[in-house]
Amino acid sequence: MDDKSRVIAIACDMTDAPDTPEERLAEYHRLFGQHLISRERTADGIRFRLRADDGVEAWVRDLSAREKACCQFYNFELAAGDGILQWDVTVIDDDFARAVLDEFYRTAASGDWTGARQRLSDVGFVVRTRDSGDEGRPGA
Repeated sequence: MDDKSRVIAIACDMTDAPDTPEERLAEYHRLFGQHLISRERTADGIRFRLRADDGVEAWVRDLSAREKACCQFYNFELAAGDGILQWDVTVIDDDFARAVLDEFYRTAASGDWTGARQRLSDVGFVVRTRDSGDEGRPGA
């Protein structure tokens, strides 16, 4: 099967993740609360600008890798320069994936990560964990 014919689920599979959904959401809250300078929509997705304080680039690279491992529909690019990290986030060409990305954009500014998780669950976004199985829409 080549990449073009591979189906990518619009879901979050954290069954093999080293952290829990709650820990991941708290991590985003800390990252954006401490380092977010600005955010904007781009033609392909969203862009966050973060202060490139000590350790932040490594943190964002690690977080991007963990996020890509559980949410394969995301794509991340990171560029550093002049004390700023530019973190571009895109998703595959799918309306549901774009809705998840829109929630990520809104939540980065509001800091309401618990509410975001509930809103995504309400529209059927599934989070799989090793302890709880599927969360989200019944039967998903």
